[in-house]
Amino acid sequence: MKEPLWKPTQERIEQSNMTKFLSYLQQQHGVTFEDYDALHTWSVEQRELFWSAIWDFCGVKAQTPYDTILENGDKIMESKWFVGARLNFAENLLRVRDDRTALLFRNELGTEISYTYNELYTEVEKLASAMRAMGLEKGDRVAGFLPNLPQTAIAMLAASSIGAIWSSTSPDFGFRGVMDRFGQIEPRILFTADGYFYKGKKNDSLGKIKEIVEAIPSIEKVIVIPYAEAEPDISAVPKATLLGDFAHDEPTPLAFEPLPFDHPLYIMYSSGTTGVPKCIVHGAGGTLLQHLKEHSLHVDLKPHDRFFYFTTCGWMMWNWLITGLASGATVMLFDGSPFYPEPQSLFQYVEEHDFHIFGTSAKYLAALENAGVKPKDLFKLKSLKAILSTGSPLSEASFEYVYRDIKPDVHLASISGGTDLISCFVLGNPTLPVYSEEIQCRGLGMAVESLDEEGKPLRGEKGELTCLRSFPSQPIYFWNDPNNDRYRGAYFEFYDNIWRHGDFVEITERGGVVIYGRSDATLNPGGVRIGTAEIYRAIEPLESIADGLVIGRETGDDVEVVLFVKLNDGFALDDTLKQTLRKTIRASASPRHVPAKIIAVPDIPYTLSGKKVELAVRRVVHGQSVPNKDALANPEALDFYKDLEELQG
Repeated sequence: MKEPLWKPTQERIEQSNMTKFLSYLQQQHGVTFEDYDALHTWSVEQRELFWSAIWDFCGVKAQTPYDTILENGDKIMESKWFVGARLNFAENLLRVRDDRTALLFRNELGTEISYTYNELYTEVEKLASAMRAMGLEKGDRVAGFLPNLPQTAIAMLAASSIGAIWSSTSPDFGFRGVMDRFGQIEPRILFTADGYFYKGKKNDSLGKIKEIVEAIPSIEKVIVIPYAEAEPDISAVPKATLLGDFAHDEPTPLAFEPLPFDHPLYIMYSSGTTGVPKCIVHGAGGTLLQHLKEHSLHVDLKPHDRFFYFTTCGWMMWNWLITGLASGATVMLFDGSPFYPEPQSLFQYVEEHDFHIFGTSAKYLAALENAGVKPKDLFKLKSLKAILSTGSPLSEASFEYVYRDIKPDVHLASISGGTDLISCFVLGNPTLPVYSEEIQCRGLGMAVESLDEEGKPLRGEKGELTCLRSFPSQPIYFWNDPNNDRYRGAYFEFYDNIWRHGDFVEITERGGVVIYGRSDATLNPGGVRIGTAEIYRAIEPLESIADGLVIGRETGDDVEVVLFVKLNDGFALDDTLKQTLRKTIRASASPRHVPAKIIAVPDIPYTLSGKKVELAVRRVVHGQSVPNKDALANPEALDFYKDLEELQG
């Protein structure tokens, strides 16, 4: 039987928010649970009682209480949560009013800026007042083409205080990628910085902004935040004004618009690698409640904790991170390359500011290990209590790397969910042990199951990740989808009235979850479904392999497994290495996982949020076009996969 890599101490369990929540449930509702699985079952079967308990335990601030917890609960798409409540998202994030640090920002050059909660409130008040003065109203869209600056959070909070809808991308998006997103939602205000820094290089944003403004007629005002230059020249940008000039008048007092629970807060976007991105609209109440639950119970976030996630403003983890303000935490921001000026730069930031929670991607952890960085030999990391990882399945090698080379007594929580729910289906638990390659548990209140193609629940076998019942943070609708056709097609075509998420997973007998990759990228040689992540886990520990990507290539009436590898310097893909790869995959996974072909490529394509694009490569290999390359961080990498000689004949 597999031994855990980490177990929480009894003291840590007793001091956790999860344990406090269990005591709260016992005192308020007279219920007790023998283990986490029993708690999870109750949270799903008694979901109205559970979510109302989260509302009270986490202290949701509402200007009008709810009348009904759940309406149309038997129909996922038609369900309505906390009907009658009137609340404001920004008011919940700004309820702390004191001189503790709310936001602390650092960029790759070492520049730091911080705001106390009082200062943050004042800045939001000034900006919201200016927005109201120009006539911004609830339901209007406000877009951000921005680095991960404090002003980004301030602009979002100001917009949401009014009831406007916020949407953002990072400034490394190309013109087409921005148009595919903001062009659909027609914002009235566009926030931007004059530029940004990456790997020590200054990048201009204003040229791109000029094109965007000229192409989107709905934009009435462009608000430029000086960042790359102290006094940027904005004369060439139509409708542009500097932030200080826009919000310079004496502000009116900050007023939080009382809004329904399902009032739209954010417009998020699907990756767009197979077509124009879907515009996913999330409600204020559901986003707030789900984030509070995850932060408090699953992350164990507490007031005064320093809470960090390495993310851009184009990834949902930015939205997730910023809600940490509602818990009274200090939200730590970073902009730039995590490897500049040195590979250990982020952990230098952790050390200097005594982070409690450090969130990142699985890709970052693998790259850090590949760079030979051992943070525990360089830093004390005395306050660090949790490391979170998402974006792709965390490999066995990365699990071991964290405990061997970063910190042996840290809670490593692999988490997974997505833009679709602006939160997680499966995630960590500070009161449970950590096992290699396993996500610890299913999220409370989330009726997550692994189903076979007929809809039968599975244990210890691979199946489709599904959610059987509605939850507060599901999308309220898709933009420009009046009949909900795209919404229904995204999640509910495979099973009737069951959310199919598109991940290929196994729920273990102990309640953990293993993700094997996207189910739409699942390989099917000989009619047997296998996950791509199983192959990645096998090859990633090899010193010759920098990265890899797997697809299924159609060959007549069957599918052959093709493995593309990016090699580390000093290695060549000769017959010996191919034999090593095949033996390793066979031993770690199964004979069916062994690729029919192994091909060396100079680069692996990724989305801007750091996810491998297996489907795009599969399209290229089959001679099909990739409709939206602007969604990729390195679109030129796809050129390597065209007309490969190794795939001919």
